[in-house]
Amino acid sequence: MHGSVAPSDSPSMVPGVSPAIYGEADFCRIAELIHAETGIVLSERKKMLAYSRLAPLVRRSALTSFGAFLDTLADDPRTMTEVIAALTTNHTYFHREPHHFEHFESVVRPELLRRADAGADVRIWSAGCSTGEEIWTLMMVLLGRDRAAGLKLARGKLIALASDISVNALASARAAHYPASALEALPEPLRRAWCVPASGSAGEPRLAIAPEVQALVRFRELNLMGEWPMNRPFDVIFCRNVMIYFDIPTKERLIERFARQLAPGGYLYIGHSERVSGPATALLEPVGPTIYRRKGHA
Repeated sequence: MHGSVAPSDSPSMVPGVSPAIYGEADFCRIAELIHAETGIVLSERKKMLAYSRLAPLVRRSALTSFGAFLDTLADDPRTMTEVIAALTTNHTYFHREPHHFEHFESVVRPELLRRADAGADVRIWSAGCSTGEEIWTLMMVLLGRDRAAGLKLARGKLIALASDISVNALASARAAHYPASALEALPEPLRRAWCVPASGSAGEPRLAIAPEVQALVRFRELNLMGEWPMNRPFDVIFCRNVMIYFDIPTKERLIERFARQLAPGGYLYIGHSERVSGPATALLEPVGPTIYRRKGHA
């Protein structure tokens, strides 16, 4: 769900589904549903956007109203997943918010390399990974600009998890193919070391993340509002621009969960407009712009 936000494009009427069958009560149900499932708050100004995003699903269902469609969701988890995907937008890009990667490279990476050399686990989580640009940037920065040294690191106990609520976004992330222009924001030595030409691409040139990098990442569908299956702490968690449409109580609960999922001395990176507040302030200390460290000794 990285960069997953309430939709913001212009609404449009959908052929075959009349707005007359979509009322205030329907929007309230949709808003309550998306808040309960994802933590996102849909304001009143999103009413017609919710219509335009969900109307194709209503039409496909052959039901005659939004209300009837919404009545089916409790017993139809597959369609519920499609509703969530329709009401969230995945927007991200390579090397986004570069100061995070600069801090990771200069401050965090040396310690992770020392631990890896000693045979210890290194555990990283991109929570809300969207279409993969964040986790691939992070892994390339971790492996470094020296390909031979990076391959040696890759043979260690390196565990990277990338999760998102959107199955479509995860499919794109797993594919790990992008327009070459999308990777231009990466430092050139990283791009040269860890990207390869994508086979079978037509039109604009495309690049693929090198297989050695792809092998290090496990992608999982995960709703951050639900149960987390991980039972071991992480050294680094990135969760950026996921919480910008959450209400304050939801943000505070989620950040506290992240803090408790970090090993002592571990780092949490959040989006440029997000802040730590609530119970998590007792667990985290700020160490840079939107960068926090779990209190305690590593």
